[in-house]
Amino acid sequence: MRDLIPMKTPLVEMDGDEMTRIMWGMLKERLLLPYIDLKTEYYDLGLRNRDETDDQVTVDAAMAIRRYGVGVKCATITPNAQRVEEYGLKKMWKSPNATIRAILDGTVFRAPIMVSNIRPLIERWSRPITIARHAYGDIYANTETRAAKGDRAELVITHADGTQTRREIMDFSAGDGIVMGMHNTDASITSFAHTCFRYALEARQDLWFGAKDTISKVYDHRFKDVFGDIYEAEYRDRFSQAGINYYYMLIDDAVARVMRSDGGFVWACRNYDGDVMSDMLATVYGSLAMMTSVLVSPDGCYEYEASHGTVTRHYYRHLKGEQTSTNAVATLFAWTGALGRRGQIDGIPALSQFAARLERAALDTIEDGVMTGDLARLSAMTTRIVNTSEFIDAIASRLQS
Repeated sequence: MRDLIPMKTPLVEMDGDEMTRIMWGMLKERLLLPYIDLKTEYYDLGLRNRDETDDQVTVDAAMAIRRYGVGVKCATITPNAQRVEEYGLKKMWKSPNATIRAILDGTVFRAPIMVSNIRPLIERWSRPITIARHAYGDIYANTETRAAKGDRAELVITHADGTQTRREIMDFSAGDGIVMGMHNTDASITSFAHTCFRYALEARQDLWFGAKDTISKVYDHRFKDVFGDIYEAEYRDRFSQAGINYYYMLIDDAVARVMRSDGGFVWACRNYDGDVMSDMLATVYGSLAMMTSVLVSPDGCYEYEASHGTVTRHYYRHLKGEQTSTNAVATLFAWTGALGRRGQIDGIPALSQFAARLERAALDTIEDGVMTGDLARLSAMTTRIVNTSEFIDAIASRLQS
């Protein structure tokens, strides 16, 4: 019987929904518990428990991450009207990811997990591109409404002294329309900038940032100015010493440059841009099941999660007793990312080394041609297509050897 790797500080463990919840239990049982004296503070973020607790469990989990510094999260359902009916929910609860991001004021970093036998659709991308998504404000915290013919929409700022500044948005005298208002804060933009600069320094990679300041001369321009001022004041010398650079460009120019690049940099994006571009990168590199995702707060808290959804279609097949070939790599890398960071923070090299060995075992399994169905469709070389359980067992066998 092997000695278990010790832990000092618990991880905040956030369980989730559907097929990813099934895989969560498999991964713990077969790949973690045989090797680690696993310590976690457990929160059930499954949809039914969120409904029963009026979503307080999500808030409690986020506050626990602030206490312990590192969390790991399974994929969860963000309910729509159909899910409200299916689960008999009290209401259409908010995305737990959005709630956690707002409490931690974090930036989401997503990077592809690359293997030699799955080539990116853009052949030039020989190195991973990491998306840094500002996870606050913009359209995700908007206010919107319909406007009827004859309405006039205004942007109104009421100042502390009671006076107002008004700007006309649109006169709808010609017909019906729609209006949306969104916001950001200097504090959040500043935190976003610092987190991106620090992440680039740790990764020793160039940082790119793009917005549309030529059109949005106040909103987007504020992002440009904050990033530029902070870089000049605090990071230019540190970037120079690390041999890396910071580049600002218009977002459309950034997209063109990304397409021509060979990868190997951090791409900072505003909230909406990051949401879209991270899925684009996942598609080019392979799939969302082969992407890492970590939320980093400005005060040094980390939340690792699967970058994809709950794989509903496979879950329904699982409930019927049918075999599924669901890719568990992103969920596994959420665990290894959290364990590696916990080991780094707590000074337990064996924990970080185990996380690295487990990641290598997963990648070697795929590179040897043992893979789930989604990867087999992308790979030029497949020797054996396996189901979910068999894939995890194959990783376990390689880890043991």
